[in-house]
Amino acid sequence: MRPGLLIPLALLGIPILEIAVFIQVGDLIGVFPTLAMIFVTAVIGTALLRHQGFSLLARIRSETEAGRIPGAELGHGAMILVAGVLLLTPGFVTDAIGFLLFVPAFRSAIWRGVARHVVVMEMGAAGRHPGHRPGHPQDPVVDLDEEEWSRKPGNPDTPWNGKHLN
Repeated sequence: MRPGLLIPLALLGIPILEIAVFIQVGDLIGVFPTLAMIFVTAVIGTALLRHQGFSLLARIRSETEAGRIPGAELGHGAMILVAGVLLLTPGFVTDAIGFLLFVPAFRSAIWRGVARHVVVMEMGAAGRHPGHRPGHPQDPVVDLDEEEWSRKPGNPDTPWNGKHLN
């Protein structure tokens, strides 16, 4: 199947599947218990999103502070975000997929399949180097006042006068 067809089929197929499951579950347990289940899964999904989201942010922070690129953690974060959206979307099929995405082993299995196609790159700012700390005495950034950045030939205080090249 062509990847371009996957999204339109999902956008059409998932709502049809959800309607069919709503009818079956509503017929089996009744309308109000069905609506209550939808509400409860949304509440549980919100709590899981909050708990796992904060935990993931801590892991991303520790990876970044250790000087490593948190590629897998960012992938898990994207899947947790999708899980939260799926659990807030009314429906049993989307809830099942959302709950599965909150299981770390399931996310890891997906990540192993996706990681082969994903490249995580570090983008640094110009003039920055590993361990760069703004305001450090060896910081290559020069902070100028408004009158200092003028290129007027008569301004001896400007760094553009050529004195800094000596």
